Amino acid sequence: MRYIRPVWQNKIELDKKLGIILILLFTFSRFILVLSANSTGNYQYVSLLFIAMILVPFVLLTDKGKVAIGYNRPKSHLWVFYSFLIGIVASSAVYFIGYLFFRDTISNWFVYISHSYQNNLADLTDSNKLQYFLMFAAISVTFSPFGEELLYRGVIHRCFSYDYDDNEASIVDSLAFAIVHLAHFGIIYIAGAWDFLFIPSLIWVFLMYLTGRLFYIFREKSGSIFGSIAGHSGFNLAMMFYIFYFIL
Repeated sequence: MRYIRPVWQNKIELDKKLGIILILLFTFSRFILVLSANSTGNYQYVSLLFIAMILVPFVLLTDKGKVAIGYNRPKSHLWVFYSFLIGIVASSAVYFIGYLFFRDTISNWFVYISHSYQNNLADLTDSNKLQYFLMFAAISVTFSPFGEELLYRGVIHRCFSYDYDDNEASIVDSLAFAIVHLAHFGIIYIAGAWDFLFIPSLIWVFLMYLTGRLFYIFREKSGSIFGSIAGHSGFNLAMMFYIFYFIL
């Protein structure tokens, strides 16, 4: 069965080798772009990276290949809805764990992420907070969920399920997903200097790994990558809510 577009045939296969290449490519580029954005406040190139993730399956795969990564009509629309709601609950758990351990300090992942937005929120007030929240939330529930899920729970997962079973492939794609989030928290830029928060970053990466595994469950329960996209969207929506209404 042909999963790769003819233009790429005899060059790549939907296998472990391609999965490793995609992990290295997007991990390296994301670290560069996100760490740079954290110090400059310019996130336009990070948005372009998410667009590149969205394009990967459409550039590489045939229609059968897209179905093989879960890009198809959900078998359970109810589970797409459940996934969105559970994503909100999962994000709430991540927020409260951060607050329980680190309160409002920079060692709290959501607090640090909120600091990275402040260059773009210099005029934030109570009167315009809803406007900014809706703007940031709209971006967060589209670019990141579609890009990351199509890449990690979609293409990369399918690459590794070629050699391993689905559960083992999920472990790999969730680990890659978790480690790349060190660019967002763990390696931090604060007061004009770089630092590495060892213990907080370990907890953060572990939580992101569990979140990746949860998104995989959403994909399996819904029978479609749209289940994991919905869960990821719910997670990011709740994260924006906590940042704007509990932290900023």
